[in-house]
Amino acid sequence: MIGSSLIPCGQYKTSYAKDTTIFPTPASRGWVIFGILLLLAVPTVASNYHLNLLIQIGYLGIAALGLNILVGCTGQISLGHAGFFGFGAFASAWLNNTYGVPVLLAMPLAGVMTTALGLLFGIPAGRLKGLYLAIATFASQFILEDFFARANWFTGGSSGSMAGPVTLFGYEVGGDKGYFYVVLGWVLVTYVLGANLLRTRDGRAFVAVRDHYLSAEVMGINLTKYRILSFGISSFYAGLGGALYGHYLNFVSAEGFTILLSIQFLGMIIIGGMGSVMGTLMGCTFMVLLPEATEAIATGIKFMVGDIPKVTEGLAYLKEASIGLAIVLFLIFEPDGLVHRWKLIKSYWKLYPFSY
Repeated sequence: MIGSSLIPCGQYKTSYAKDTTIFPTPASRGWVIFGILLLLAVPTVASNYHLNLLIQIGYLGIAALGLNILVGCTGQISLGHAGFFGFGAFASAWLNNTYGVPVLLAMPLAGVMTTALGLLFGIPAGRLKGLYLAIATFASQFILEDFFARANWFTGGSSGSMAGPVTLFGYEVGGDKGYFYVVLGWVLVTYVLGANLLRTRDGRAFVAVRDHYLSAEVMGINLTKYRILSFGISSFYAGLGGALYGHYLNFVSAEGFTILLSIQFLGMIIIGGMGSVMGTLMGCTFMVLLPEATEAIATGIKFMVGDIPKVTEGLAYLKEASIGLAIVLFLIFEPDGLVHRWKLIKSYWKLYPFSY
């Protein structure tokens, strides 16, 4: 009687296709469509400050998704993601400045160039794993940083490189409002492709390599192929995100792509949830908004206690320390990330009143 008058309680997945579908229910599809329509209306009511935060979440979220495919889905650690992010930014600016390639076309081409670089650096991944792979990718970070500083023909060296604005049919897409739609379009495309990738044979092979590479090899999965392929896909996402970053600032400098940014990318996928497409965006949002929230808290504390030198000096470090503290706390108390907590909340209401 309860089931006939209320929403059915329980899980009703009777096939593999239903288990891997992107939208398990019509309601979930409806909420996603509603969310997209809501985002399309955001620039009409949001301030430039809030649009700036959303744009940051967009291009960082694209790059972080590539890292999550590599680390969370394939189990290949990378400490050089910021280097590929920077290469994509410089590559897009170089294509536009040197060959006059339109920015909207230069962005995906920069992703392709970064893919080629990622495949090159990914070759050692076919033979390395664990700590040895971490050291190899750590080295790639410093190799790329040195390349950015020395390759004047490509990056402008220590002077940096100008990145032109986005133009469409001869009109410049200027300001945060216009650029928000550019970033939103790429976010939708990349996240749909990422979600579908994990449903394919290649995506299942990535997960098999991550979970138990010996069993995967016995099943006929080419470990070297899929490890290198995951580096290529990850690099494409990083390059595209970097291109969006560069053309948003209209300037690209080597100082912005340090090892600290690579650690922040790792923090995003750890906090959001390893191997989760939705979790990547949740973790990226958390990491972008955390410094802003910390700044607001520090300002409030300073307002209440007054201008005490020791307190002021301590609050200055609070913003930087909050990122590392958040990563540690999530590893201890929520190792599966924000997406796991979100799934528990959904399951509670979906199985209610039999939520046990």
